[in-house]
Amino acid sequence: MTSTLDVGDARLAYTEAGSGRPVVWLHGSGPGATGMSNFGGNLPAFADHRNIVVDLPGWGESPRPETDEPLIFHAADRVCRAMTALGIERAHLVGNSYGGAVAMRIAMRYPDRVDRLVLMAPGGVLPADAPPWPVGLERLFGYMAAEKPSRDAMAEFVRLMVYDESLATEALIDERYESSLRAHPELPIPPNFGDLTPDLGRIAAPTLLVWGREDQTVPLTWAPRILDGIPNAELRVLPHCRHWVQYERAPEFNHIVREFLQGGAAAAAEG
Repeated sequence: MTSTLDVGDARLAYTEAGSGRPVVWLHGSGPGATGMSNFGGNLPAFADHRNIVVDLPGWGESPRPETDEPLIFHAADRVCRAMTALGIERAHLVGNSYGGAVAMRIAMRYPDRVDRLVLMAPGGVLPADAPPWPVGLERLFGYMAAEKPSRDAMAEFVRLMVYDESLATEALIDERYESSLRAHPELPIPPNFGDLTPDLGRIAAPTLLVWGREDQTVPLTWAPRILDGIPNAELRVLPHCRHWVQYERAPEFNHIVREFLQGGAAAAAEG
């Protein structure tokens, strides 16, 4: 069940499940994305945590923000306000793509609020030779820019997100398409995301990068700049997998992330 929070100048929608050490889940920016569409299938594996699954500003049931501030910066501040409203002083952050960029921004600006950081092919850091855009980003921006995007365009987008196209089910395409129409366009075109590159070294939290080897949206070739920039980062690469690692390779993803977060719990117990 989705609830909403007043975060000062906006309302933020979220779903809460489980109990224990808090984990905040931050979704990607694809059309029709919501917190639960990205992570709903993973939550049962994390029932021993207090899971806060956010709809970032402009997606799902969170209204589109009225701001000229870079979207990553704006969203990061509102997520921190939501954590405060929920009585969460400190949490693990798990972010996919755009949500990974939001998680990095929080870790840079509010380091005392982050335990461990899990980033799946995060945005916000571009190599110097990034353009022309990978095909997944081209489809994403093209869908957002369309006056009335079609279901066929959504089907093409969803199929690009997974290596095994059998996972791009008709039900999933319908769900994402209907969600996208309710909030279209979630992004301003062109989007002003913001650049996190100069501040990567400020991320003190232990960080796990998880990448699909065949990602066509945020390619694996973009990973080294982040891996080299974050002082305490490690990288896991899953073969035969594209951008939606947490969906396409859910059992492996759940195992890897649980193991990483439990490392944080062990360190806290020893301290």
